Amino acid sequence: DLITLQNGKKFFKILLLLVPIIYAGIYCVGSLSSRRLAEGLASQETTELHETELKSLWQSHTSLEEKVHEIEHIKEQMQHLRAEINGVMEGILHSVQEILEESDIPGENRDQVLEMINVAFKKVYEDHIQMPDWAQKSIGATIDTGRTSKSFELGRTEGCCFGSWFFSSANPPDTILQPDVHPGNCWAFQGSQGQVVIKLPEKIYPTAVTLQHISKAISPSGDVTSAPKDFAVCGLDEETGKETLLGTFMYDSGKETIQTFQLKSELSKSFVYIKFNVLSNWGNPEYTCVYRVRVHGKMTDKG
Repeated sequence: DLITLQNGKKFFKILLLLVPIIYAGIYCVGSLSSRRLAEGLASQETTELHETELKSLWQSHTSLEEKVHEIEHIKEQMQHLRAEINGVMEGILHSVQEILEESDIPGENRDQVLEMINVAFKKVYEDHIQMPDWAQKSIGATIDTGRTSKSFELGRTEGCCFGSWFFSSANPPDTILQPDVHPGNCWAFQGSQGQVVIKLPEKIYPTAVTLQHISKAISPSGDVTSAPKDFAVCGLDEETGKETLLGTFMYDSGKETIQTFQLKSELSKSFVYIKFNVLSNWGNPEYTCVYRVRVHGKMTDKG
């Protein structure tokens, strides 16, 4: 019994020594397992985050490709339309030539008549503006709506260039970036003073701007009092938004509908944002209509 009691004491002492060791071992194993589990969860969250970012990038890439395809499609349509117009012009000139040949008009006079008709066609279809237009929606120009005047909501009171005709909604500002200039297809803002900021598809050295409005002859209201009169053109710094005045001008509604204005050439600064600021119009107290604005210039040397 004494031996058994002594052995029991020894066993108990050994057990007291082993318990902390076993507990420490279990704690270490548990901590290691918990750490690995946490790292696994963090790794899973990181993987999911990366997957989300990749999906977002892929969607942006897909959207960009779709826009590029749309632009290419619009370019193809414009080329096709231009070819059709040229075909019509050639057909009319050929018909006129045949009629003149059948008449008693001398050859020199026939040539003069044909030349006059050809010049008239060029004036209608080519506008005599033989410069690149960077403010075209079809090549990527957009409107900075945050720095652009609010569109005038047309109602039953008086429609844009149409007297009392009814319009359900106003045209957006990017209407001025498109070549369709039929009566009423303009962007209107309230009052006689307003502005629009155009973001060009490339950073350029601006050299000139062209402003276009409809004539009294095709205006259903018989006047163009909503046309811009005095206006200023500024270049905006991309980062600070600081304005650089490029020139102040007057659009004469009594002259040609398409008028080009030369900007200050001595500045030699490049811009991607151009501000078109209307200071007055030709008498309409309610709104001002802008049909088309073109920005001409040279692309900066990226090399």
